[in-house]
Amino acid sequence: MKNFVVKTIANAAALAIAVWLLDKITLTGDSTGKKAGTLIVVALIFGLVNFLVKPIVKVLTFPLFLLTLGLITLVVNALMLLLTSWVCGKLDLSFHVEGFWTAVLGGLIISVVSWALNLVLPDEE
Repeated sequence: MKNFVVKTIANAAALAIAVWLLDKITLTGDSTGKKAGTLIVVALIFGLVNFLVKPIVKVLTFPLFLLTLGLITLVVNALMLLLTSWVCGKLDLSFHVEGFWTAVLGGLIISVVSWALNLVLPDEE
């Protein structure tokens, strides 16, 4: 359970940094508390999308992983971020990613920040 909380906090922080750095990834809200709550919910959705959908996409695109020496991971991460944005739109959450190339850059930022935070934050293991 502790590991789940740590990863969710890391995802929320990574999403916050992507929102802060990229103008076309938006998070709106009346107050800082509401934005923080929305970020936590978006991080949970993003984690769920990565847990459920990403492995299936990776299996289906395995030949492309080999062909591109793993660079297709950037595209897969972008698609997961766009899917998260779409789900958030359906749930009436104020998180939106505008465009594929913004999602590619956002996915790259989120991946790097999450990786760095998971190195620093405590873990169960």
